[in-house]
Amino acid sequence: MNQFNWLTIATELKALSQAGKHFNKDVYEKQRYEKLEWITARILERHTDLNADTIKSMLQKDCGYPTPKSDCRGVIFKDEKILLVKEVEDGGWTLPGGWCDVGSTPAENVVREVWEESGYEVRVTKLLAVWDRNKQGHTPYYPFNIYKHFFLCELTGGEPTISHETSEVAFFAEDAIPPLSLSRTLPQQIKRFYEHLRNSDMPTDFD
Repeated sequence: MNQFNWLTIATELKALSQAGKHFNKDVYEKQRYEKLEWITARILERHTDLNADTIKSMLQKDCGYPTPKSDCRGVIFKDEKILLVKEVEDGGWTLPGGWCDVGSTPAENVVREVWEESGYEVRVTKLLAVWDRNKQGHTPYYPFNIYKHFFLCELTGGEPTISHETSEVAFFAEDAIPPLSLSRTLPQQIKRFYEHLRNSDMPTDFD
């Protein structure tokens, strides 16, 4: 069985163990689901660069009923160049964005994230894509689902400003995209958004 299938199985086992611990009140049933969680960690240990203890600790941080997490990214063009920010964490470039905050809409989140990470003020004009991160080919692999929302935004003000998360802010032409932070943004995603730029009638991409 290939690595992708093992990782898919581990993700499903993780969701089952998390739901079981959340709903079951019986101490023995909870212990069974905790054992299932440990099995999941051992599977991931064989197919990632992390050890089982580290993986188990990561799994336990995600508690309650298992649901996907949401990530929002802003797609901003200026003179046919796309806005990217350089991540302090890994030194790669990415579309500005991040986790959605509770109490804000996805569009509100992306406006805030773009301003915090780049210094630019924007207005959301269209939802370009909603993709399951695990099916896009991002690295590293996460043992839970993340839905990535990409919004086309229009510049309304501001100026390039770095943050504690970003060390550079710049616009890049399609044929001059710098090394990307592959945990956040992929080359094929950038290519797809340029296709949206050239054809504004394209529908939203999903899955």
